[in-house]
Amino acid sequence: MKPRNLLVIFGDQLSMDMASLKAADPAQDHVLMVEVAAEAETVNHHKQKLVFFFAAMRHFRDELRAAGWSVDYVTLDAPENTGTFEGEIARAVERLSPDRLVFTAPSEWRVERMVGTLENALDIPVKTLEDTRFLCGRNEFAAWAEGRRGLRMEYFYREMRRKTGLLMNDDKPEGGRWNFDAENRKPAGTDLFMPRPPRIKPDQTTADVITMVGETFDTHCGKLKGFGYAVTRADAEKCLDYFISHALPLFGDYQDAMLTGEPYLYHSVLSPYINVGLLDPLDVCRRAEEAYKKGRAPLNAVEGFIRQIIGWREYVRGIYWLKMPDYVDANHLEAKRPLPDFYWTAETEMACLKAAIGQTMELAYAHHIQRLMITGNFALLAGINPKEVHEWYLGVYVDALEWVELPNTLGMSQFADGGLLGSKPYAASANYINKMSDYCSGCRFRADRKVGEDACPFNALYWHFLDRNRDRIGSNARLRNTYSTWDRMHADTRADYLAAAERFLASL
Repeated sequence: MKPRNLLVIFGDQLSMDMASLKAADPAQDHVLMVEVAAEAETVNHHKQKLVFFFAAMRHFRDELRAAGWSVDYVTLDAPENTGTFEGEIARAVERLSPDRLVFTAPSEWRVERMVGTLENALDIPVKTLEDTRFLCGRNEFAAWAEGRRGLRMEYFYREMRRKTGLLMNDDKPEGGRWNFDAENRKPAGTDLFMPRPPRIKPDQTTADVITMVGETFDTHCGKLKGFGYAVTRADAEKCLDYFISHALPLFGDYQDAMLTGEPYLYHSVLSPYINVGLLDPLDVCRRAEEAYKKGRAPLNAVEGFIRQIIGWREYVRGIYWLKMPDYVDANHLEAKRPLPDFYWTAETEMACLKAAIGQTMELAYAHHIQRLMITGNFALLAGINPKEVHEWYLGVYVDALEWVELPNTLGMSQFADGGLLGSKPYAASANYINKMSDYCSGCRFRADRKVGEDACPFNALYWHFLDRNRDRIGSNARLRNTYSTWDRMHADTRADYLAAAERFLASL
């Protein structure tokens, strides 16, 4: 039967609540889903990330069909697959002759631009609906941002709290404060009980995808062995249940901590499922709030978790759409050094980098402090080209979609936007890493040594970063005391720091 509408569902739109599906009729409309090589090869995507997306798509296809939808699904290895969205949509229009193409708004600027070309290219009406999974629409965020001197997440977050009613007593925040972050910076000890997020055994559909990815993308980064991410709504719900019951109570206290051999600690590992649609973000937040109301999790943990979703996640999406397409080329600090090879191999003597990168290559996962204060901090201090850093993060993490990863990397981590997203560079010496982790105890370098053969490179790199970027960030009010400390140092001490950093950078 000739469909009225052809609904094109992308790989991060795996929800029955997508606007295009909600507005359609299975009896008259048809769904198109495609696996395309061009998307898998935009950057060096981790093998487990590719498995996650393709397996989740195939399971969602089956869910749609079970619900009565007609689904045209083109696998990556189909002989007729053109390898691009444009090619596969064109083939489907020719094959099915729909009256109209319908999309839920793509999450990435590049894909939205492609959708914008289809009406003329294919001579068919195209309708695009807003993605209602997000709490703050793109126009709404632009209206919030207009005329503001600074776009600080904290103020946006308060608006989202009021809008959702989460952790609110009338117009007052629960506990009398909006933010309990000051209570969420405890270093973790090895004597703590560590929950383990569920690892889901692959079914036959997922096993087939693992085989395909192993054969087709054998040169891509990361390990395939041990894949255990949820790829269905039901299994994602199990992971949510486990987090709420076992990890949320201590998530707040230890969300900034890092421990060797403990990749997850009390983190939820739910972002992949939220980002592709297997979990609804507002529902996840309400479940966490319910745990607080029933006395099963403390306020600092629940507030910190909810802030990451309705605050930070929504905020970086707003920044992305407000500033693209130019944002991807931002490089305020004019950093030009190539990304070191050890970001792909983990072959470095620096224990913290070895642990964070090694874990990333094994699991396609590292928690936000490992990303920000280990791999991101090093890249910032070393002056790595931020676009290369962005492409690395986009490729290696299972939850990385450009709209959420790009502002986090270029803005928060690399300060490449000059302070639009963050009020100061997230630069730190070895002292922070030593305080918040146990990495330094097993490292060949010493965190307490400032210069010399056994001194941690983070120490000299920190002062080198500040010195070489003084013209760009020296007027930042939050760095005033730091620059005062640098200026009070003896000239010989400053020279030793800079020389040590130069020697290390030359060795990269």
